[in-house]
Amino acid sequence: MELYFFILCGAAYLWAVFMNALTHAHIFQLNSYHSARHLKWIGKNFGSVASNLYAVAFAAVAVYIGRISGSGFTVGNIIQLIFAGAFIMFALSDIPKKKAKKPLVYTARVKRLLITYMALHALILTAAVVLYIYKTDGWYFAVLFLGYMVAPLLLLLSNGINAPAEAAVRLHYVRDAKRLLQDCPDLKIIGITGSYGKTSMKYFLTTLLRQKYNVLMTPESYNTPMGVVKTIRGSLRGYHEIFVCEMGAKKVGEIQELCDIVSPGLGMITSIGPQHLESFKNIENIIDTKYELADAVGGKVFLNTDNEYISGRQPDGCVRYGTGEDTDYRAKIVSVSKKGTAFTVTYPSGDCHAFQTALIGAHNVVNLCGAVAMADSLGVPVEDIQHGIKRIQPVPHRLQLLEKGPVTIIDDAFNSNPSGCKAALETMALFDEYKILITPGMIELGEQEDALNEAFGQQAAGVCDFVIAVGQRRAGPIMAGLAKAGYPAEQSYVAIDLADAMQKAYSIETTRKKVILLENDLPDNY
Repeated sequence: MELYFFILCGAAYLWAVFMNALTHAHIFQLNSYHSARHLKWIGKNFGSVASNLYAVAFAAVAVYIGRISGSGFTVGNIIQLIFAGAFIMFALSDIPKKKAKKPLVYTARVKRLLITYMALHALILTAAVVLYIYKTDGWYFAVLFLGYMVAPLLLLLSNGINAPAEAAVRLHYVRDAKRLLQDCPDLKIIGITGSYGKTSMKYFLTTLLRQKYNVLMTPESYNTPMGVVKTIRGSLRGYHEIFVCEMGAKKVGEIQELCDIVSPGLGMITSIGPQHLESFKNIENIIDTKYELADAVGGKVFLNTDNEYISGRQPDGCVRYGTGEDTDYRAKIVSVSKKGTAFTVTYPSGDCHAFQTALIGAHNVVNLCGAVAMADSLGVPVEDIQHGIKRIQPVPHRLQLLEKGPVTIIDDAFNSNPSGCKAALETMALFDEYKILITPGMIELGEQEDALNEAFGQQAAGVCDFVIAVGQRRAGPIMAGLAKAGYPAEQSYVAIDLADAMQKAYSIETTRKKVILLENDLPDNY
């Protein structure tokens, strides 16, 4: 009988630790393979990550009672029964219970990580087999159970073991990408960075430049070193004339690292603001990091001088764009409606040109002005730029208007920041419909997170007819902001998740058509 118990628990162990690995590898990937960041995530989610500690405590109590009760059961019997049941329970509970918003991508790195991880657990299982062979009164089950307990840490240990190999693979890929770029000596490379707006700017600029050139851009949010390298190695061809490269960063030096890989000849900084403060620590570090791009291109950088942090730091040779008077390319909004925006741009020559776009929102006009400035500097005729701007569609999940029968959705769920939230509320204010905000609030704002979310709640109170905060953990500051603004409590609701929020929004009774703003959608690691 004991052999059957051992086989059952050994099989359950392997299943449980593998399913646990898939869960943690997913979060580890979302945390950009940063061990410190993942440890911090484990600390914040300790209740769900280490819920099996309760079972360990139960097992310890049961074993102790078995020792002193004098019953007919041996300690080994008790341990076998407890651990067999616990492993089966954990093996079943580790099956993912909901579909991930961004599933685990089985990259070569993830596969290597899982192989090393399972090799470590194979060693633990081997130790348990040795203890079983030497008849150690059932304590081999304790070895298996402890192996399961430390499984999340073993994933990080596996990452450490693989670190030298990963560094070598990374270096090979980077060198190969650099070689491919060197094989295209006439390729113009444009780096785009900013706290926000860089992805929209990338799409806008690429659309305008494609009126004249063959353009490659980094897809989606491929703005990390390996994302950029993957784009170059997989998509760059000899016929490409321009490479538009989005550059993201969460700490000082990361923009410089990207510049070292692609060597941009032109740069654009779309905005600077409080974002990723948990890793950057302060706004000064954010400013310095974004300006690593300006340093790399030797001043050949296009700057959004509407931004307060950028306007105070203008290197020689820069090109300024925005709505202010002291700019090289100045945008002016002529008219705005739900169907789009008419605006003009005054060029450095003094000529003023009219444009029409399906996009709404003043921030979109500023970004389009920057795209116009860059396209003009690269010789794209005004007529082609005008045609390109008419063709531009909203970037998915960035103030994207969706008509859903009796409801209009403003999908701004990609990410969120103080400036973006303000712009989204200003956009929703253009609507005459019944305005509903659905949001989990903003994240990665460090010590300022609660205060900035409270301010967001106050801003929402001045625009929205109903506010739905998603998630009990993060609703507090938003609700506090609403209360501070004197917003009626009956016009707000705290939803469990997005599905609950949407159900509540659709159930609200009103004689007016509804417009729902989806502001931010937290990734699976939040």
